[in-house]
Amino acid sequence: MSSTTLRRLIVISLIVLWEALPRAGLIPELFLPSLSSTIAAGWNEAGEYGHALAVTLYEVAISMVFACGGGILAGAIVGSLPRPRVLIMPMISSIYAVPLVILYPVFTVWLGIGSESKIAFAAVYGFLPTMLATAAGIQTIDPQLVLAARSMGATLSQRLVRVIIPAAIPTVLSGLRVGGALVIVGVVVSEMLISSAGIGYLISRYRTILDSPHVFAGVLLVLAMAIAFNAAIKWIERKASIWQTGTRAGQSAAQAINVAAIQPAT
Repeated sequence: MSSTTLRRLIVISLIVLWEALPRAGLIPELFLPSLSSTIAAGWNEAGEYGHALAVTLYEVAISMVFACGGGILAGAIVGSLPRPRVLIMPMISSIYAVPLVILYPVFTVWLGIGSESKIAFAAVYGFLPTMLATAAGIQTIDPQLVLAARSMGATLSQRLVRVIIPAAIPTVLSGLRVGGALVIVGVVVSEMLISSAGIGYLISRYRTILDSPHVFAGVLLVLAMAIAFNAAIKWIERKASIWQTGTRAGQSAAQAINVAAIQPAT
């Protein structure tokens, strides 16, 4: 049995159990409403959930630009420069070890309870792992590739875009997957703590009145966002595979040239 088939069977089994166990009375509806009642609750309030989803997606999209884009760029720069890496990386690692959710009240004091505080908090939340993963991936690059680019007159920006980031694509995408997931978590959690709009706000509001179907309807939307983001990362991986292939081919060619250069002429 293939892994894809096994995953599908697991998902189908979970869906069946989600519907069957509450219906059979084995799990109280207050703790876990059936899937059909959850979907019905969301459908009956489709307008409210649609508006909340639009707010959350807006905050996630802006946060992604700063967290993932800025994290990849900063990680590539820091990882490719030895002295800044030795100075900055331990500091970033120490900050990442701190549970940043405790700092969210500070963001609300600075930026208020609107979207600005959610975007800033989620951007910082996703920036750190993306930067750390990118910088770690840069350090695994064969120095001969960077040396060859420098010998051909490539600038720092050209080396970053055409050599360093493509060579570190697997690690960069791993950091992007973690950072993007944390952005979604950061936005939803911040909405649940202090907010007046968004999916997290709806989850928190319906939780206070013990309306479990509406709570799980919001959870389903968050799950759908996470699945869509993971699918986007897989699509990027397929598109970026040509970079990895080209980099491996270029590395093999460079090694072959070096071997030929040091061998005595016959």
